[in-house]
Amino acid sequence: MATNPPKIKVLLSGNERLQKLKEAFHGKYGQMPLFYARAPGRVNLIGEHIDYCGYAVLPMAIEQNILAAVSVSDSQTIQMTNTDAKYKDFAVSVDGITIDRENPQWYYYFLCGVRGIQEHLSLSSLAGMCCVVDGTIPASSGLSSSSALVCCAGLVTMEANQKSLSKVTLAETCAKCERYIGTEGGGMDQSISFLAEEGTAKLIEFNPLRATDVRLPDGAFFVIANCCVEMNKAASSHFNMRVVECRIATKMLAKARDVDWRRLLKLGDLQKELQASLEEMLELLEAVLHPEPYSRDEICGTLGISAEELGQNILSANTQHATQFKLYQRARHVYGEAARVLQFKAVCDSSPANAVAQLGDLMNRSHASCRDLYECSCPELDQLVDICLQAGAVGSRLTGAGWGGCTVSMVPGEKIDYFLRTVSARYYKPDARRSALEKQSLFVTKPGGGAAIFIEE
Repeated sequence: MATNPPKIKVLLSGNERLQKLKEAFHGKYGQMPLFYARAPGRVNLIGEHIDYCGYAVLPMAIEQNILAAVSVSDSQTIQMTNTDAKYKDFAVSVDGITIDRENPQWYYYFLCGVRGIQEHLSLSSLAGMCCVVDGTIPASSGLSSSSALVCCAGLVTMEANQKSLSKVTLAETCAKCERYIGTEGGGMDQSISFLAEEGTAKLIEFNPLRATDVRLPDGAFFVIANCCVEMNKAASSHFNMRVVECRIATKMLAKARDVDWRRLLKLGDLQKELQASLEEMLELLEAVLHPEPYSRDEICGTLGISAEELGQNILSANTQHATQFKLYQRARHVYGEAARVLQFKAVCDSSPANAVAQLGDLMNRSHASCRDLYECSCPELDQLVDICLQAGAVGSRLTGAGWGGCTVSMVPGEKIDYFLRTVSARYYKPDARRSALEKQSLFVTKPGGGAAIFIEE
């Protein structure tokens, strides 16, 4: 695998989307783009809400992506426009970049990527840019549209300022800088966006970041279906609440084992510290944590800290209001899901005769855990999963943060047509709004390539 994102020369006459983007750019700015940048969305096959706990995940890039056309100038401004008219234009001085996390507009995600690369490279001044952005990833669908936009912006900023960074460095930088908008993610989305390769899923591991090919079984297809409920991670506290609950669970378990709990933030870090297996971690949490929700007072009493310290050092900005914390359920999901990821890869590697059935079972158990223990599903996702299974999927689960967005289903090749017809008839057609969104909401996908720069020949 090449170390840096590829630079690919393309004939625009053979690429309708790039040609349209070039025309839109010329119409907007009266000049031609210097280059184009692409960052793909992703579907996580298994391993939900565990990357920020330090555990490996198993995503693949999809063909839907964010594409940007860019020119560079000494204008000292960054000008942005989106081909989708519902996203308004934006311009900012290169010296005045601010990101309003209380107001998560599309251009602030772009500016996260710009600022992250600027800070990583210690650039005292940035090149001015004109950008036209075009996206084919449905927004707020759990397919990483926002992270792909951050990654695309990071790649654009690197290229516009004539710098060179490795895929791993870009992924790590873009994972950190998305936190400017308030999302405390773990790095899966950015990692697969840069490290993906055509035709293979990836096991993504962290600290250090690395990606291993995972060959998916022949004869099974992955189908994405959007439940058409939108969820913006940065606009609610659901996501960060789960991060905080896992952080507190880590500290409570560490305290019970006389480990220095103050320096530990992730359930995965605690497992390493204890040199324990995932099975042993599950036994530990059964012994230490109770299923009933924890109050602030109980957490502070167990850890021996004040309410002020809890608020300042452990809670995030948008979870200061929380009064109850489900520590047992969240930790049990994380350790169980981490084990399922490793089991999924082992089945793919060994290719037993019943591989598809085994993988489907792991996906189904993953959804049940997300629904019951992590509580990140919603009625529409649960209904869609049930319909997908009845339509012939061997496994179906929510993918992405949840609380809306998409399911991913594994479907035997001979059942694909029946599956698509049945899901369409039973989930999309009965509802006028869903029916209008069906074309972009229900599709077969395959592992796509990673982020790249395109130069017109």
